[in-house]
Amino acid sequence: MRMHRKKNLDARLINCGEFLLDNKIHLNAKLAIKNPQYIDLTAVYKNNNPLCLEIGCGKGGFAISHAQKYPQSNFLAVERLSNVIVSGAEKAAQLKLENLRFLIANAELLRGFLREGSVQKIYLNFSCPYPKKKQENRRLTNAKFLDTYEHLLTDGCVVEQKTDDKDFFKYSFDSFLSKGWQILFCTEDLHSLLDQDNIMTEYEYRFTSQGYPIYKLIAAPPKNHR
Repeated sequence: MRMHRKKNLDARLINCGEFLLDNKIHLNAKLAIKNPQYIDLTAVYKNNNPLCLEIGCGKGGFAISHAQKYPQSNFLAVERLSNVIVSGAEKAAQLKLENLRFLIANAELLRGFLREGSVQKIYLNFSCPYPKKKQENRRLTNAKFLDTYEHLLTDGCVVEQKTDDKDFFKYSFDSFLSKGWQILFCTEDLHSLLDQDNIMTEYEYRFTSQGYPIYKLIAAPPKNHR
C-alpha cells in the first residue's frame, strides 16, 4: 500500500536538517562508485569514534536507542524514504544526539558515500524479505550487497541481521556462507536467550507481541578480505 506523503514534509526535513546528511550523489550505483562523494565523518561527528551503520532504519527507533546506549560510537541510519526517516531525524534533533545522523539513500549507493573500511558494524533490522524470485536482487543479503558490506567493514567487524521471516533468514544464512562469510552466531528464537544487550526495533516489538520468533545471525567477512 502506498504511503501518504506526510504533511509539511519538506519543512520538517529542513527543520531537522542538522541531523540529515546531504544526499548529493548519482542515483545510479555504478556512477556513484565511480564518482564518490564521501562523507567527511570526522567533520560530521567531530570525533574519530567507530561508525555503526543501520541499513533500512525505518522511523529510527533502533538507531536512537543505540546512539543513547553507546555514546562512544557514531551511528549512521540509512533509509530510502524521506517520508519515513523524518520522524527519526526529528527525534534525534529533539534529544540532541550528536553521535547520530540520518541519510536518505538506497543501499546500492553506500559505496559512493562511505570509504572502504570505514564501518565497524552493520545492522540489518527486519529488512523487506522480497519473497518473489524475481525480487531476489533487492534483498539486502543478496550477494551484491554482501560485496558492499565487505568493502565498507573494517577488519574484524561484522554484520548483524534480525528478521521475523524464516525463509528470508535461511536465504540470508546460505547467502553469507556462499560468499565465504563466517557465521559467528545464529538463533531462531532470539528472545528465548534473554539477551540483555538486545535493542528492539518497532517491528520487533510488534512481532514479539504477536508471538512470532525473532531470527538473528552475526556474520563476519571472509578472512583477509581487505
